[in-house]
Amino acid sequence: MINGKPHVVVVGGGFGGVNMCKLLAKENVEVTLVDRHNFHLFQPLLYQVSTSVLSTDEIAYPIRSFFRNNKNVNFFMAKAKGVDQKRNVLITNHGEISYDYLVLAAGATTNFFGMKEVEDHAYGMKTIQEALAIRNHVLHEFERADKPYRSSEERKEKLTFVIVGGGPTGIEEAGAISELVEVMKKEFHHLDFNDVSIKLIEATGHVLPMITDDLQEYTVQTLRKKGVEVMLNTQVVGYDGKILKLKSGVEIPTSTVIWAAGVKAVDFMKDCGGECARDGRIWIDEDLLVKGAVNRNVFAIGDCAAFMHGDMQRPLPTVAPVATQEAVIVHKNIMKLIKGDNNLEKFHYKDLGAMATIGRAKAVVNKPKMTGFMAWCAWMLVHLIRLAGAHANLTVAIKWAWNLLSGIRLGRIITNIKLDSGKLTIPKVEEDNSKRNVNEGKPVHLGK
Repeated sequence: MINGKPHVVVVGGGFGGVNMCKLLAKENVEVTLVDRHNFHLFQPLLYQVSTSVLSTDEIAYPIRSFFRNNKNVNFFMAKAKGVDQKRNVLITNHGEISYDYLVLAAGATTNFFGMKEVEDHAYGMKTIQEALAIRNHVLHEFERADKPYRSSEERKEKLTFVIVGGGPTGIEEAGAISELVEVMKKEFHHLDFNDVSIKLIEATGHVLPMITDDLQEYTVQTLRKKGVEVMLNTQVVGYDGKILKLKSGVEIPTSTVIWAAGVKAVDFMKDCGGECARDGRIWIDEDLLVKGAVNRNVFAIGDCAAFMHGDMQRPLPTVAPVATQEAVIVHKNIMKLIKGDNNLEKFHYKDLGAMATIGRAKAVVNKPKMTGFMAWCAWMLVHLIRLAGAHANLTVAIKWAWNLLSGIRLGRIITNIKLDSGKLTIPKVEEDNSKRNVNEGKPVHLGK
C-alpha cells in the first residue's frame, strides 16, 4: 500500500504496459511502471528506421509524458531481474519494489533458436539501437562497395542483403531495402547494381502465416517484382559474419543478415515464479493470472505471456492487439480483487485481422481482404492511429506522403563514424551492472 491505496506495479512500457497504466490511472490506486528505457517504442515501424524512412523520435515517446497529468502513476527506470512472490516484491537492479498487484508486460526479444554463431553476427530488430545499427551498416556497405579497389567478389558480398523470416517484419524489411536500393541507383554513379542481391529466407513453405493463401502468393509475387529473391522451405544453420550456411549445403557470401525469424520472452520471465513455455513465455490462466503463482495477485499480458483457451493449438501470437485486449481484462480483474470480488473475468481474444506492407502503395490486409493501394492506405491509417503523440502523427504522415510521391529518403545519415581519437561520435549504450548492490537489497520507497 502507498498512501493507503493499493499499489499496482507494471513491468514493461510496451503496448500492454502503457495501456494497463492508462486504465489504472483513472482508479483510486497507486501505479508504478518499471522499464529499463524511458520511452515507449512503436516496434512495428522499427524497419522504417532501419531503412532510412523515419527517425527515432517518430516511433518512440517518453513514458513520463503519457502520465504528466496522472499524479498516481510513477515511472521507475530500472531493469527488472526477478520476482519474489512470497514477499510480494519485484527485484530490479536499483532495489526492490513492493507491490499489492503485479502485472508482467515485459515484452519479447529476438529468438535465434540456440544458434550462437548466428546471434553473434546477425542483426536483430527489436530495439532502436538495433534498427540504427542496421541503417548505419547498410548505408556503409554501399559506401564500402563503391571503393574502386574492391574485387568483384567483395563487392557482391557487401551488396548481398539477406533477411531471415517471412513474417510481417521480414516482409516489410525486404520490401523497404529493395526501395532503398532504387534510391541508391540514382546516386552511386559507378556501382554496378547488377551486383545487388536481396534475399528473403523462410523455413516454411509460405510467408505471413496469419493470412490466406492467395494473399501470401500476392505478397511473394510483389516482392519478386521488386527484385527480392524469396527462398521458401529454406533453413539457416549458421552464419560467421561472411558466409550464411543453409541446411541444404548452399553457402551465401554476405556481410548483412537481418534476423526476423522469431521471438522469445525476455530472460527475466524465468525468474518470476511461474511456469514457462518453451519460448520462455510465462503461462497464464483464462483470468490472466500467472499459472503456479503463490498468490492471486500476479498477472501477465502481451508478448511475455503464453495464453491458450478452448481448442487452441498454440498460444496467441505476439502482436499488439493481444496485449491491449489483455490489459482491459487485467484492469477489470485487479479492480474486482481490490473490492473483494473473486469472480474474475475470462479473456477471449477478438481477432481484428492481420496486415503487412510490402512497400510504397503495396500491402495486404485480411479483414476485410484487400491488396495494393487500398490495403496500404488501411495499413497506414491503423499505424498512424496507434502512434503516440500528435507530433509523430503529423511528421510520419508527411514523410509517408512525400516518400510515396518522390521515393526520396533523407534519413540516410551514417551516425557511427569514429573521430580521429577513435571514439564514436555517439555514446556507447552501457549495460546495467548487475553486480552492484543497489540500495543494499532494500525495498525502494515510492511513497510521497
